[in-house]
Amino acid sequence: MASPSSVKAQLQQRQAKLQAWFHDLLPELEDSHEPSDSSHLPSLKPLSGDASFRRYFTAQSGGQTWVLVDAPPDREDSRSFVEIAHQFQQAGVNVPQVYKADFDQGFMCLSWLGDTLLGTHLQSLKNDNHLADVNIVYRQCFDVLLKIQSIREGSDILLPPFDGSLLLRELDLFREWFCSGIMELQLSRAEDGMLDHFFGKLIDAALEQPQVCVHRDFHSRNLMYQADGDHGVLDFQDAVIGPFSYDLVSLIKDCYISWPQSMIREWAVEYANQAQTAGIIGDFDEQQYLRSFDLMGVQRHLKATGIFSRLYLRDGKPGYLADIPRTLAYVKEVLADNPEFFELSKWFETHVYPMLWTRLKAIQNRSGPE
Repeated sequence: MASPSSVKAQLQQRQAKLQAWFHDLLPELEDSHEPSDSSHLPSLKPLSGDASFRRYFTAQSGGQTWVLVDAPPDREDSRSFVEIAHQFQQAGVNVPQVYKADFDQGFMCLSWLGDTLLGTHLQSLKNDNHLADVNIVYRQCFDVLLKIQSIREGSDILLPPFDGSLLLRELDLFREWFCSGIMELQLSRAEDGMLDHFFGKLIDAALEQPQVCVHRDFHSRNLMYQADGDHGVLDFQDAVIGPFSYDLVSLIKDCYISWPQSMIREWAVEYANQAQTAGIIGDFDEQQYLRSFDLMGVQRHLKATGIFSRLYLRDGKPGYLADIPRTLAYVKEVLADNPEFFELSKWFETHVYPMLWTRLKAIQNRSGPE
């Protein structure tokens, strides 16, 4: 594993290359009148961290703002980003325009969608108890999601299937990085078997759902608030064809902001009715639908817990650990509401929850500020 100092030096080197690349690009950019002055490189301002190897910066020149992306080609697939951006634009989704992409170096220059994350706006509304406005914002997000789910297989790009093996790989992140890594649990053969059995149920439930275009990370930190309600969509390069409720559960059972269960269930049914009207899904039984929605949420939240754990253990990003308790609270709620999962619920109650805060606090004390 590379030392922190060598990693920092590599990142600084890539940032300098990105800065020079953007300077050379300026004459090509629309409405840019900046002179090509090699003695003056536009400054780059880092944007908030990303749960991947990508890094984002803003750059200003000639009264305009651009987003610059550093996506190391050995780690990230910029071609997928560009192809899916075009497909989403064709469907009317507000995604960044790709001005230039250098696949060899892993650099992209994108349009600027503003500086207000949807999550920041929602948190402000929540703090002020403006729940009517919260409902308006989520209904605007439903309109965005309907556009994404209207994209069908056989369009300009062929999205990969969100199949059982991929769903299982996501779930195994929880076992590897959270159970063994963060919690330092030594799982017995019986415990491994219990998790295998439960994972199988989650996968079966997901595959039984209508299969649609799935953004795969559709939540408040990947949406940019727009005053007109046409919120910008980011981080879509991993889109697949998969379960209908995956993106919906990511949005309204968000790992970064939570709402009362009554509001979540109302939104879940409201969106399903809208999707039915739009011809995305057919008739559905509300009780069965809500069950599949809840199980999809458990799959999603176990995966996210594993990713948050990996971001700390592998990538040295402790900030996401604070989101684990909220994320696992969704799991706890579903397990408690389903007697058939009593054994697993009991395991969580005895092996995970009692020590969770202690483990996270100890890690945070070792890590210090991110």
